[in-house]
Amino acid sequence: MSIKELCQADGHSRLQPARIDRRTLFAVGSVVALAPGFALGQVARSSGSIMVSTWDFGAAANAAALARLNSGGSLLDAIEAGARVPEADPSNHSVGYGGYPDRDGRVTLDAVIMDDAGNVGAVAALEDVVHAVSVARAVMDKTPHTFLVGEGATRFALANGFSKRALLTPPARKAWQDWLKTSRYRPEANIENRIGGTGLRGDARDHDTIGIIGRGADGRFAGACTTSGMAFKMQGRVGDSPQVGSGLFVEARVGAATATGVGEEVTRVAGTARVVATMRAGATPEAACREAVEHIARLRGDAVRDAQVGFIAIDRHGAVGGFALQPGFTYAVTAAGKTTIVPAPSLRGR
Repeated sequence: MSIKELCQADGHSRLQPARIDRRTLFAVGSVVALAPGFALGQVARSSGSIMVSTWDFGAAANAAALARLNSGGSLLDAIEAGARVPEADPSNHSVGYGGYPDRDGRVTLDAVIMDDAGNVGAVAALEDVVHAVSVARAVMDKTPHTFLVGEGATRFALANGFSKRALLTPPARKAWQDWLKTSRYRPEANIENRIGGTGLRGDARDHDTIGIIGRGADGRFAGACTTSGMAFKMQGRVGDSPQVGSGLFVEARVGAATATGVGEEVTRVAGTARVVATMRAGATPEAACREAVEHIARLRGDAVRDAQVGFIAIDRHGAVGGFALQPGFTYAVTAAGKTTIVPAPSLRGR
């Protein structure tokens, strides 16, 4: 089933992104892989609309977001449309349909969406619905609450027109069955950008929990984060992704930030709220992301020696930056008609 078909299947076709093929991706501009010495300020500061997403795969999410914005959608509509792209991709094993299950074989999804007027919707441990970000949007728009979890989140989704669909695909089931042979649980840093050991980038398999943040030409901000969580996690585990202030934070007249990597480490320090607060105090996006990473490193010491945590941020001036604990974290920036894959600087060097 194609991405378009999956988006239509949940009864919310008003938000379906355009089919993301090479034509769609390049409609918003060229995609450039940057050399390590790239100076971010040369292209990432813009007075127009900006979309920024975690990892190389974010280029496709940014393209869908800009297509929605350019067709008359709001910034929040655009962010939602971008996040739906990896959710509908069965080859993406850390988001939505095709995501790896927990250790009991159940695929559970977490997502949050937020704008700079304080509107928030989130879900966690959602089952049997492809587009967790759209369920989170419905929580925002249709309830007095900000967060629904587990069976309640699933019942809410089905009651509001989302179609029920089994999320465990044959490849994900096989990976789980293989994992059961050893039951070894050890997250691998930067697995998002490793494709069969080839070191290639830009493939549809090149993905992660997607964090996407945007700034409109009017200076408003919005963002979303969606994931199926760590592969083979304990049943009921929720990481940073759906938690406001951890996986995502947005503040009017200041900026937006999102996170990736080991969610427990981000949650311990309310990572994205910290990044935005540091920008509010006058730091650039990159400096604010670096401060949060350095704080985690000081706090956790050897416990994060092999872990990856990365942050990206946009500020009120339209500047963009990112920083990571380990080398290898990349993010996609779309501004002024050009999409660029940026290798984030890191605390542990390149």
